[in-house]
Amino acid sequence: MTTATVTSKGQITIPKDVRDDLKLETGSKVMFVKLRNGQYRLVPRTGSIMDIAGILHDPARPPMTIEEMNEAIAEGGAASGLRGMR
Repeated sequence: MTTATVTSKGQITIPKDVRDDLKLETGSKVMFVKLRNGQYRLVPRTGSIMDIAGILHDPARPPMTIEEMNEAIAEGGAASGLRGMR
């Protein structure tokens, strides 16, 4: 198990093996996400928006209108019961 120590300034150095696993480089950003059980998850914020360009495109499907998109969003929200919305 890899560990790190918090400095007097509240900083830590992410160990090299963890940086390598998460593909973190100098200047990379990370998020600390609090889980329901009180623990935190370290989530790398690497990559570019261009990395996901085109992943939703389906050339066999005709484009949706704005009205169709709004209807699909409304149906999805109603079906989920707006979980997590308080």
